[in-house]
Amino acid sequence: MEVHPENPASLIYIMEWWLIYLLLGAIVGFFAGLLGIGGGLIIVPALTFFFTVQGFPPDRILHLALGTTMAAIIFTAAASLYTHNKHGAVNWKIFKYMVPGILVGTLSGTVLAGMLSSMVLHVIFTVFIFYVATDMLLKLIFKPEPDTDLNPHFHRDFPGKSGFFAAGGVIGVVSSLVAIGGGILTVPFLILRRIKMQHAIGTAAAIGFPIAVAGTVGYILNGLMQSYALPEYSLGYVYLPALGWLALASMLTAPLGARTTHSVRTVTLRKIFVVLLYCLAIKMLLGLFGMIQPV
Repeated sequence: MEVHPENPASLIYIMEWWLIYLLLGAIVGFFAGLLGIGGGLIIVPALTFFFTVQGFPPDRILHLALGTTMAAIIFTAAASLYTHNKHGAVNWKIFKYMVPGILVGTLSGTVLAGMLSSMVLHVIFTVFIFYVATDMLLKLIFKPEPDTDLNPHFHRDFPGKSGFFAAGGVIGVVSSLVAIGGGILTVPFLILRRIKMQHAIGTAAAIGFPIAVAGTVGYILNGLMQSYALPEYSLGYVYLPALGWLALASMLTAPLGARTTHSVRTVTLRKIFVVLLYCLAIKMLLGLFGMIQPV
């Protein structure tokens, strides 16, 4: 059933989805706080499926899922950032150096995303998740990291300001293309820079906030400028009914996940991360094969 402004039943139909969006937001919020991710790896596949069932325009479904997800990440990132900062796990110097690149890369990525079809974005997202999951799994098997803070401060192996700007730009572009808060890239990057897992997660949560803000602005503007007919109650590529329930639930559960991070061993967090990524990658791959004829 498509949502039409002239159909009085459309608003009732939207309200029937509130519990689904609320439950999704609760799950996403917990894992966002636990792992320093914005939750896009969970929300995007779920919204892609839900929007398909709701009869949204097929070639704009993933764009709407990406835009709505970026908007939801604003709230999950803010809630998890607050808790991580209370534990002293946010490196604000790294944040300051990376944010300029993050903003430039994220806005550029949203423009690129608006030019691509849903199928192309789906392939990019699926390949990206499989790559990150496999990379982390191989590191767990062949190069386990010690469960200690190897380098909480700047040492000579850290890149300079230009290096952090470049890293932020890359993370911003990829994050906006696949609607993640950046944690999936920022956490491994900071670990390579010898930052403790919990501190990498906390800093990634902080970096996820400007990514989400810039990405949301980009998806709204690109959605408003395109000629496709979008569902009622959409603001550009942001579907407001889904955003409202996702934000409400995720802000309640993200602090719980963030607190859990600081009571769990690093190796355990990494194993959870890898399992979660593979589950999502397989789900997206199955969705790719059935994209022409959705369930």
